[in-house]
Amino acid sequence: MFYLVGLGLFDEKDISLKGVETLKKVDKVYAEFFTSRLFGSNFEAIESIIGKEIIVLDRTQVEEESVFLKEAKDMDVALITGGDPLIATTHSDFLVECAKRDIDFEVIHGSSILSSAPAISGLQAYKFGKVTTIPFPDYNFFPKSPYIAIEENLKMDMHTLVLLDIQAHKDRYMTINQGLENLMTIRDNLEREGMINEDTLAIGIARVGSKDNLVKAGYIGDLLDFDFGGPLHCIIIPSKLHIVEAEYLVEVANGPKELLDDI
Repeated sequence: MFYLVGLGLFDEKDISLKGVETLKKVDKVYAEFFTSRLFGSNFEAIESIIGKEIIVLDRTQVEEESVFLKEAKDMDVALITGGDPLIATTHSDFLVECAKRDIDFEVIHGSSILSSAPAISGLQAYKFGKVTTIPFPDYNFFPKSPYIAIEENLKMDMHTLVLLDIQAHKDRYMTINQGLENLMTIRDNLEREGMINEDTLAIGIARVGSKDNLVKAGYIGDLLDFDFGGPLHCIIIPSKLHIVEAEYLVEVANGPKELLDDI
């Protein structure tokens, strides 16, 4: 049997009771943290709860070797990952492989940034459009697609959740400031006038699920130098605001008070 277990957003206390019970009973527990990780916890804390060793895999071992699937033919094996395990395409591929190899499987879901960030932003969930991700730039690699995705959502009066690149193997996590800077660089490189600029409203969200989570609304020009603290970060670019959304951003997210004047 193969179990795919989501750990939730921040620390070992976010693991569901079902997840804990599953990890206690399986023969082996593997972990990958290149798609996500728990910043408020460590392997020792999780191991103390489940009473067994966690075997940490690198990306090659997960995506190419998939040793846990080979072993799941003859024993109960679990793979744990931060967030909800099926948000990353890699993990749904494992279930396809299980089906092909006639291996029974079960998914234990965890809380996800895709639902938690929109919720804590105070914006209405049904008004969100396509999610996009800003990657770290590299040699000959600076995609405009995140900016274009936000523009397309704005044209349809839809909010955008912007995820920020994670390179856990390098201990490198994009900040809200870097993400906004990248959007402004893309704007400057466009051969046309873009819809997003320093006067565009944005919401920076840091450390969702922790006691010191931060939600700060403001104009991009004002947020570029704002200190959001440690990772993990994400951004939301709102579209037209309902009065309830605007009031939340002003009162809870310390946004500019003139947002209420524009409703």
